[in-house]
Amino acid sequence: MTYRHIPAMPNEVMFYLNCQPGKIYVDCTVGACGHARAICEKISPDGLLIGIDRDRDAITNAEHVLQPYRSNVCLFHGNFTRLPDYLSELNIAAVDGILIDLGLSLHQLKKSGRGFSFQKDEPLDMRMDIRSPTTAQALVNRLAEAELGDLFRNYGEERWAKQIARAITRIRKEKKIRSSKQLAQIVRHAVPKRAAAGQKIHPATRVFMALRIAVNNELDILDSFMGNVADYLKSGGRLCVLSFHSLEDRIVKRHLKILEKGCICPPLAPTCACGKNPVVRPLTKRVVRPKKDEIAANSMARSTRLRAAEKL
Repeated sequence: MTYRHIPAMPNEVMFYLNCQPGKIYVDCTVGACGHARAICEKISPDGLLIGIDRDRDAITNAEHVLQPYRSNVCLFHGNFTRLPDYLSELNIAAVDGILIDLGLSLHQLKKSGRGFSFQKDEPLDMRMDIRSPTTAQALVNRLAEAELGDLFRNYGEERWAKQIARAITRIRKEKKIRSSKQLAQIVRHAVPKRAAAGQKIHPATRVFMALRIAVNNELDILDSFMGNVADYLKSGGRLCVLSFHSLEDRIVKRHLKILEKGCICPPLAPTCACGKNPVVRPLTKRVVRPKKDEIAANSMARSTRLRAAEKL
């Protein structure tokens, strides 16, 4: 299997994680191993990388790519929300660093055959973990028109969500919507031509993103994990998150703000009654974006947003 992908912001990730020999790091979305391999190089000879991914293809690829570091790597096929279980299995209380890269890999877009991209005609699947029960095809053909509209609006921030949902429900009465190209064509024809002509992206981009988020429950999973992530870090341990659209970044930003502030008492309260102290210090005062030369070399990195923090 050829698993192609270029990691986003690799230099910045390694800077903020500050990987050291002998320490323990978690790559929550090991993917094509671009970041994972760099971490292994830094933590050798006796450090440990815990690699997690929902996509079986990614784990299979990691077993091959990280073979030179096999004594330094433990891989888990599953959701990163199960990190407490994996740490317990390894008899590890906390780690020195956690990386979460929320982007799709080039392999998923071009080689997985699961309909993540509208550029190819593939089954409308979009599951990162094929053990999951719900596919994009099921949602497109099952959800009511209003539910589809809400999905495209809330998860895709799609302006023409209502019109697209109406077109889908009309067409699926005649024939089931089964493929990525079929759906992309429906969306293209549902969006007014003048609006489509003024967009820098394909008219179906936001719809496909919304479906992928819904199929994989991405935002709820991220929200849940970020609510507890500090518990898995040692004092001085670092968290680095790469998000790729505003919905993800808002969740990361909100949770980091809570962890930085500590106190949850009302702003006008004369004294703190909650007793909560700050848990992390920010390493990035504001979101960090990729440099122009990286975007020129890797267009998939253009929407990357990096935030990092250190546990107190």
